Amino acid sequence: MDLSLIARALAIVGAGIGIAGGGIGIGMVGSKALEAIARQPQEKKDIRSNMILVAALIEGLAFFGAIIALLVVFMK
Repeated sequence: MDLSLIARALAIVGAGIGIAGGGIGIGMVGSKALEAIARQPQEKKDIRSNMILVAALIEGLAFFGAIIALLVVFMK
């Protein structure tokens, strides 16, 4: 088996794990933010803005992992 083929397969698996981890992370951030808003409704604006910031950072990390995996897959 070619080593390049194994590296490409592992890159695809790594991208899948990274994207799935990002989805799980954003889901957890959203659920905890909803719990926090339910406990302290007066702090809704602060909680929501922090939630959006953290979700954007997690999403950026997932995109970064996917881009690195695509670079490995399409490299000669």
